[in-house]
Amino acid sequence: MSTTVITAAITAARGIFVTGTDTEIGKTWVSTALVAELRRRGRRVGVMKPVASGAVQTAAGLRNEDALALMAAAAGEPARYPGSYAEVNAYCFAPPISPHLAAAEAGVSIELERLRELARSSAPQFDCQVVEGAGGWRAPLGPTSSMADLAQHLGLPVLLVVGLRLGCLNHAVLSAEAIRQTGLPLAGWVANSIDPAMSRREDNLATLGELLGAPPLAIFPYGDDPDARRAAAGLALDRLAAIGFPLASVR
Repeated sequence: MSTTVITAAITAARGIFVTGTDTEIGKTWVSTALVAELRRRGRRVGVMKPVASGAVQTAAGLRNEDALALMAAAAGEPARYPGSYAEVNAYCFAPPISPHLAAAEAGVSIELERLRELARSSAPQFDCQVVEGAGGWRAPLGPTSSMADLAQHLGLPVLLVVGLRLGCLNHAVLSAEAIRQTGLPLAGWVANSIDPAMSRREDNLATLGELLGAPPLAIFPYGDDPDARRAAAGLALDRLAAIGFPLASVR
């Protein structure tokens, strides 16, 4: 896909799909920060965690922590979110295992067309949507489908979260190559500092920039420093706006 086509696709987008180099590398940490910053910039943000495994039973049904965090970032608290929980997290499974295994155990087939229609039907009430995947780019959802197939159904530019730890170079390059092979625009990547003791961190960041063809949109800090996290989200959105993503700018 040419740079011109990628830029055009990003410019026309009304949302972004957040994926990662692996599970537990901070997709929700990054996604909620971006959603909160978009909200501060005056955007009405819709969120989706279409498939989630690892949930607790409540009086209202199964609830996933990541989905609730996205709703809270978009509206201040989950209960104030304008859409229903099922619109945000259509497929929710209790065991913290791969979604395709959890779905099989529950006797459920994850229907990608249903998820696309949910995204389309909820889109008009929002300025943009932030959709967070589960696991990595090729995480299976069923015998013949994966997160990559879901992203293609939604047709959004992709943001890659790279967890900074040993092995991230290989994981990041393979993920970026797989994203580009689908034809979806890779809007950029962010680094998430998940290992404070990572050896040669700056060298690895420089290598990632060379291998992925661009520096990170932002580097998210280790630890719960709200100001630093907000600054990273703001920088990522500013840089997305600079390459044509219209909804990242301040109104």
